[in-house]
Amino acid sequence: MNVLFIEDDRMNRRVVRDMLEVAGADMVEAESAEEGLRLIDANDYDILLVDLRMPGMDGITAIGHIRARNDYKGRVPIIVVTADTAIDLRERCIAAGANEVIFKPVAMDNLFDAMGRVLAANDDGLIG
Repeated sequence: MNVLFIEDDRMNRRVVRDMLEVAGADMVEAESAEEGLRLIDANDYDILLVDLRMPGMDGITAIGHIRARNDYKGRVPIIVVTADTAIDLRERCIAAGANEVIFKPVAMDNLFDAMGRVLAANDDGLIG
């Protein structure tokens, strides 16, 4: 499984990378939304993990760019990974095109559960 994690914090990327390695997944890191969008142009991913608060383009805007694509890459499952706890956050992320939202600090079971849900929905034809 190929995962792209768009996250500006190096330590957060490292923690998630270590978790994904346990499951045998390959993770590519992007330090900004802009870099993440370039990587999506050039590569294929099974799941995108996207932070919301980053310098430059934020995660909601990046998700909008991804979902605006007219190709299969615009339908890749997206899981928001955030420390933001705003009451309407989940609704805003889903409205922007995210499939799931999980919160930092990331717990392995929460990450794997969310990934399982979005992949199962994708296999059932509910995504893309």
